[in-house]
Amino acid sequence: MAETIAHNTGSQDLLAAYDYELPSELIAQKPARRRVQARLLHLPRYQGGMGHHKVADLTRLLRPGDLLVLNDTGVVPARLFATKPTGGRVEVLLLSPAQPHQRLEDGREVHQCLLRSHKPLQAGLSLRLAGEPEARLRVLERGERGQALVEFPASALDMAAARGATPLPPYIKRPQGPDATDASRYQTVYASQPGAVAAPTAGLHLSRELLAALTRRGVEHTRLTLHVGYGTFAEPDPAQLAAGRLHSEWVEVSPEAALAVAEAKKRGGRVIAVGTTSLRSLEWRPGPGGVPQPSAGWCDLLIAPGHGFRVADGLITNFHLPRTTLLMLVAALAGRERILAAYQEAMRREYRFYSFGDAMLII
Repeated sequence: MAETIAHNTGSQDLLAAYDYELPSELIAQKPARRRVQARLLHLPRYQGGMGHHKVADLTRLLRPGDLLVLNDTGVVPARLFATKPTGGRVEVLLLSPAQPHQRLEDGREVHQCLLRSHKPLQAGLSLRLAGEPEARLRVLERGERGQALVEFPASALDMAAARGATPLPPYIKRPQGPDATDASRYQTVYASQPGAVAAPTAGLHLSRELLAALTRRGVEHTRLTLHVGYGTFAEPDPAQLAAGRLHSEWVEVSPEAALAVAEAKKRGGRVIAVGTTSLRSLEWRPGPGGVPQPSAGWCDLLIAPGHGFRVADGLITNFHLPRTTLLMLVAALAGRERILAAYQEAMRREYRFYSFGDAMLII
């Protein structure tokens, strides 16, 4: 998953304990040649030494009866390009493409967007969508930091699918333009519910062949949905953090997923979230017996040290940016000192960090 970077003073005060220095050459710019060949640092959750493996080794690190919980959100090519009446270029990024701010008559939709242009755009401005000369977007209302309400003449998801580009995290540089493999490699193999603007990156390491091999071993998997929104790139609000909340993202936990968790716990299996998004979804509305309640809605749960885990027993995750709520989340699971020590060891061994980087198994 793409990570939140704190810049304002209030957020930095809360996140200062989650800082570390990372050499820039360890920030992965491309994924491993094969998904399962990414490296995997195994960190026992409570005690014991670290182990160093490949993602393919999950077939022996996990036990029959364990349950993997996957986030099946799909990254939408949510970067659209348009022109102003003067001919100036505008980038339009859908912030939560699966959930319109408002649906209007005749199929029109209003979406929260991030607008980038050489000069500020005014409310009421009409934009011509690149590649679709008859398609006009209208800026309805301007917000802070480039955000705006934009009216689309039809389904924004459909328009993005036809004309959009994959929105990669800002620390992945493409000086020569987008890589031809970005659209497929910045997407899990089980993505089926379009709606995210960033990938649940721990899942990028899993291949269909590995999931089949795990099934043969007796490791089951189930799916839920959390649509990763633009809030994952934005500065955290210090007031929200102080109140124990985070930016909201749309979550759906089906009755089938809840039943799979209940059955895993009944047979003594471990519930292992694939990615921080899956972990957040599982812990959002826990019910009796550590089983998530089937539900759908906006999740603003912040998981930080002191959180009492009700559902998840373990986590597969990537290595996260310093001073972020995601690093705080993994520290809640394994302890701050233990996590930071593991990060130091990963850097010493030159693991690759962030979205296209290597992975960690905490269990």
